[in-house]
Amino acid sequence: MEISNSQTQFFNTLKNYIPAYTSLVDEVSEVLNISMDSAYRRIRGEKLLDFAEIELLCKRFNVSVDKFFSTNANTILFQGKQNTYKEDSFMEWMEDVLAQLNLVNSFSKKHIYYLCKDMPPFYHYYHKELAAFKIFFWIKSILFSDHLNGAKFSITDNLFDQYEEITRKIIKTYNKCPTTEIWNEEGINTTLRQIELYHEMGIIDNPKDTFFLYNCVIEVVDHLEKMAEAGKKFMLNQTPTEESPEYKFFVNEFVLGDNTFFVELDGNKITYLNYGVIYFLGTADQNFNEGMFRNLENLMKKSTQISSVGEKERKQFFNKLRKKIQAKIDLI
Repeated sequence: MEISNSQTQFFNTLKNYIPAYTSLVDEVSEVLNISMDSAYRRIRGEKLLDFAEIELLCKRFNVSVDKFFSTNANTILFQGKQNTYKEDSFMEWMEDVLAQLNLVNSFSKKHIYYLCKDMPPFYHYYHKELAAFKIFFWIKSILFSDHLNGAKFSITDNLFDQYEEITRKIIKTYNKCPTTEIWNEEGINTTLRQIELYHEMGIIDNPKDTFFLYNCVIEVVDHLEKMAEAGKKFMLNQTPTEESPEYKFFVNEFVLGDNTFFVELDGNKITYLNYGVIYFLGTADQNFNEGMFRNLENLMKKSTQISSVGEKERKQFFNKLRKKIQAKIDLI
């Protein structure tokens, strides 16, 4: 009986990893190459799975069976991809980011919560040149790729054109999902410091490129203000429509976030925790996610919403960000 209950729990967990419009029995039937009736019997716990079937299902849905046999109630299972240190490892990371965002958008009811320490990476992708700089920095100074040893950055360099299509897909996909972001005015400091550091080190060889990148950041800030005013997400240089997804923008003056990415999907919750600067570990652990959501709710209650309402506070916040950028420009 206990095994049957564990199997039922296993299949209930698998439901969290498929869109609402997708049938679990269809997926199980296809993956195990069995009839619909046989799939139903396994889902109901009437026929026990064998180890080969468990392995196939875990690989298909990218879940681990560890949690179902853990005897430690304090154990929380996380999943994530690490740097493979292969030549195309960064492109693999970008593809995984896009796949996760596509998964979120495949659900009928979805919402993203982003507790920001830094400006969400997606917003760098509005500009080809700013995206190229950010990718250059990540590969050179975070992933320590040998092929960029001694390399310098130029906005005219076509080295990063290979990422242009996927960055465009990522920002478009992110902008399709209703989102709540919790910011602090320190949120743009990391990007500004990276540009400033590379300028001072001579890695950005042309001061005009430094000036151009700072102005890209200003345009991003201007666009974020427009989205916050409208309470809608939309692409740069466009206007919102009735179909544009909801955008809530909160400012917390006391707490600097940690780049936690949290999603609600048809009533289920997933937390992605940031590590290693650009990588994320995710968990569907129900107890952990309920606790995380309560923390986010408490943070929002102690934050100031400046989207749709709070015009004075909104203008003050974004003016502070623009002053930060202008101060860097004045030093060039």
